[in-house]
Amino acid sequence: MAEWTKSDWRDKPRIQMPDYTDQDALHAVEARLSQFPLLVFAGEARKLKAQLGAASRGDAFLLQGGDCAEAFDQFSADAIRDTFRVMLQMAMVLTYGAKVPVVKVGRMAGQFAKPRSAPTETVNGVELPSYRGDIINELPFSEAARSPDPAKMLQAYTQSAATLNLLRAFSKGGYADMNKVHSWTLGFTEGEKAARYREMAGRIGDALDFMRAAGLDSASTEAMQTVDFYTSHESLLLEYEEALTRIDSTSGNWLAGSGHMIWIGDRTRQPDGAHVNFASGVLNPIGLKCGPSMTADDLKTLMTKLNPKNEAGRLTLIARFGAGNVQEHLTRLIRVVQAEGANVLWVCDPMHGNTIKSESGYKTRPFDAVLREVREFFAVHKAEGTIPGGVHFEMTGQDVTECIGGVQAVTDENLSDRYHTACDPRLNASQSLELAFLVAEELSTFRQDLRAKAG
Repeated sequence: MAEWTKSDWRDKPRIQMPDYTDQDALHAVEARLSQFPLLVFAGEARKLKAQLGAASRGDAFLLQGGDCAEAFDQFSADAIRDTFRVMLQMAMVLTYGAKVPVVKVGRMAGQFAKPRSAPTETVNGVELPSYRGDIINELPFSEAARSPDPAKMLQAYTQSAATLNLLRAFSKGGYADMNKVHSWTLGFTEGEKAARYREMAGRIGDALDFMRAAGLDSASTEAMQTVDFYTSHESLLLEYEEALTRIDSTSGNWLAGSGHMIWIGDRTRQPDGAHVNFASGVLNPIGLKCGPSMTADDLKTLMTKLNPKNEAGRLTLIARFGAGNVQEHLTRLIRVVQAEGANVLWVCDPMHGNTIKSESGYKTRPFDAVLREVREFFAVHKAEGTIPGGVHFEMTGQDVTECIGGVQAVTDENLSDRYHTACDPRLNASQSLELAFLVAEELSTFRQDLRAKAG
């Protein structure tokens, strides 16, 4: 068999990717990107893989969250800080519930491209290409805006580099201090509607007080004030991915240098397609979205292609079925994995299967449906004796009104207040933290049941 190269995908069927009309401009951008420094490093990707392997065994838990699609015009230090901050809060709550480390992975610094249900859209009789994310084209409905522009890859790289620079500063520079993070969370539980979460927040505070009394305070313990934080995105635009893929000098393997973890979407997981071919050859941890249409045969083939050595932490299966469909589809896929003896990490994406169109015309996601899918995910794993290893949310640290429900009680009438997403609706900061408390309850119950069985 010929050795894999980073260009092999070009000979495979490609979907959900733009057709650039100016090939000379495309080649010039690819050439420039191929000379740029990598955004992430092989040692970081290997460390993440080890931590995801721990999550697959129940010795850690994955929290993956961030924007549905990063936007050039919404880029700011404050927005990055706010999303990072709420993920730290969520991680602390989940750590308490799970009693294991939480692996923190942002949908950030690269999540610019989006698959679409149709290649074009028609408005008032005018048909134009669909908006596919800022790395490809623009949202305004005009021929100029919707034409794919390869130069946007350079802007995406620059924004990703700046985002990573700030995330590294936040994660290692003291902003992630546990005591600060908990004080932010206490502010959330002060509200009357969040009173049910106050008891757990109080127990977390008691644990921190005990650690301080034992001499494990922020001033003396690095682990109390720094965190590992990784980035991830869907590797949809393969010209961009290839240009940032290089040989790791330590191992001699290929590294996708655009992000620590990349994933393949439910629309682009064709076993013989370009996206699967590309992901199969890089050393990064790989995510694979699994929707209701995933067949047993396809899953077997994909696991073989994407994780031929059956490494723990290499392959994360991200289940996104929709509330009410989890028992049927997750159960059958878990049994396929068990029969194959495959090492995978099971993660719940309760966002993509629960998108609806509201009466006011906005695309939204009901908080109750999101929570229901999470609970169904845990219930199936309990029934099958397998490990629910993580959650994957589209969320933001901003006070948007895009998903209905939660303690803020966002209603259909509120959606227009601060509906800022260019693609899919995101949980806001309050909804994200509330969901973390509810997932922590599920985790705590799940682990108590495990200990009872073991005892």
